[in-house]
Amino acid sequence: MHLFPVRQIYRHGTRWAEILSVLSKYGLADWIDRLGLEIARDLIKGPTGEIVARLPWTTRFRLALTELGPTFIKLGQVLSTRPDVVGVELARELEELQEHVAPDPPDAIRHVIRTELGQDPEELFAEFEEEPLASASIGQVHAARLKDGRRVVLKIQHPGIEQKVLVDLEILSALAMLAEKLPDLQTYRPAALMAELKRTMTRELDFQRELRNLQEFEANFQNSEDLKIPRAFPEFSTKRVLTMEYLDGIKLADHARIERDGIDCQAVALRGARAYLKMIFQDGFYHADPHPGNILILRDGRVGLLDFGMVGRLDDELREDVQVLLSGLASQDAITLADVISHIGKGPRDLDRASLTVDLTDYVSYYGHLPIDQFDLGGALNEMFEILRRYRIMLPARIALLLKTLVILEGTAQLLNPKFHLLYVIQEYQKEFFWQQFSLRRRLRKLRRATWRFQHLLDALPQNLLDLFDHIRSGQFDIRLEHRGLEPSANRLVSGLLASALFVGCSLMLAFQVPPLLGDLPWIGSLFNGHMQNLSFPGALGAGISVVWGWRLWRTICKSGLFDRL
Repeated sequence: MHLFPVRQIYRHGTRWAEILSVLSKYGLADWIDRLGLEIARDLIKGPTGEIVARLPWTTRFRLALTELGPTFIKLGQVLSTRPDVVGVELARELEELQEHVAPDPPDAIRHVIRTELGQDPEELFAEFEEEPLASASIGQVHAARLKDGRRVVLKIQHPGIEQKVLVDLEILSALAMLAEKLPDLQTYRPAALMAELKRTMTRELDFQRELRNLQEFEANFQNSEDLKIPRAFPEFSTKRVLTMEYLDGIKLADHARIERDGIDCQAVALRGARAYLKMIFQDGFYHADPHPGNILILRDGRVGLLDFGMVGRLDDELREDVQVLLSGLASQDAITLADVISHIGKGPRDLDRASLTVDLTDYVSYYGHLPIDQFDLGGALNEMFEILRRYRIMLPARIALLLKTLVILEGTAQLLNPKFHLLYVIQEYQKEFFWQQFSLRRRLRKLRRATWRFQHLLDALPQNLLDLFDHIRSGQFDIRLEHRGLEPSANRLVSGLLASALFVGCSLMLAFQVPPLLGDLPWIGSLFNGHMQNLSFPGALGAGISVVWGWRLWRTICKSGLFDRL
């Protein structure tokens, strides 16, 4: 047994106890709900007083993550971007995870600023508001004014949050290792999801990385008439403090103010969608969290973006795959859509391709004949996620994040204009997609990459051939054959033979009354009368063991679903 989980339990026993306590509470609620113990239902309540046992399991899972703190909240947010792994229902529930936490006291924030920037806030800024504008899991935001009069906001990391996150990541790594050994959890790819979470959390803890993201977006949209990116201030930014321009606008969720100010919602939604398509298909670098809290409507009609911790990048190959996928949806081309889904997804070894083909045909047939004004891109992508999950086909993390971003983007735009369809905007880009694929610049870049790969192959081929011939000449050339399904079958065959042999041997012992007999044992002989006292004790014991062994083997084969297969 690997000792890594044991070491983590020993090192972080208190946190392990806290995690197990929360999980057991929500797991106990699920157990009570299954047993139908109405009297006990109201005994278990969540942090805000809700009766846990009366909530759906997806809501219980979200509440458990919320109660466990920042790292687990971020785990939920990562899972919400992977509906192809966890399913659309759970992904939608996890989108509601809130990161609002109690703000740190002013003295703690002052200490962070003094430690990171070298001076107190009063010395650095003309004004500094101690009352935070918002407080999330990683940090909190304060408004300030530079000495030249410009308004800024400071994103300040909570003291001690990095150490808490690192401890939770170690614990989650141990849990992922254990989950990999459970067949019911293997379909969720716990190790891969854990690696994705660790990468995401490590990046979000480093505000210097978010600063570079902010500067890159600012350069990409420097003269944009659609999108406003807040200016970054590197001289007032460190790993734990990020200073950026203050954007004065209307939050997307403030419907009353939007109506009162007479904002053209359709135009704003169109500007935001165009800006996002530019990020994705021209820059290959996009803001991956377009929920209403991160989007403002500015006075000049432009869209303002906030929070650049979660971003996505696409190389040329992935960008082309997504372009073909969305073009297939926009042009309602069923064949192209089926081909690209099969190409980008990674399925299991035992993938049922015949059934997958049938489901994909039904899927593209339905969406391929819908009028464009009735086409729901978010619904189509969510249904595609369900098909992929059903067949355990896992998308590359970057493509899954992008498709989920498009679903959120369309939903956010429809808050402004309920009749908005992202597919309309994608159709406008179709010609541009086409010319981008066949542009001279992209052809030259592909040719250069192919030339480098071919040159590398030519350089390595002679030496590889010489090594191969040397191994053949010296008799060290081996061919290894691996049958992936043979080992479990062999283990079951050996277990069946041993159980049968034990049963036959014990039957002979019973037939020949091999001592000691049941009647010879004073502590057990009194329990039996008549012929039972003449039974061989080791024979009876062994026969019983062989029967239990054989029954367990039969149950294992039946549960595998392979009992009636050749």
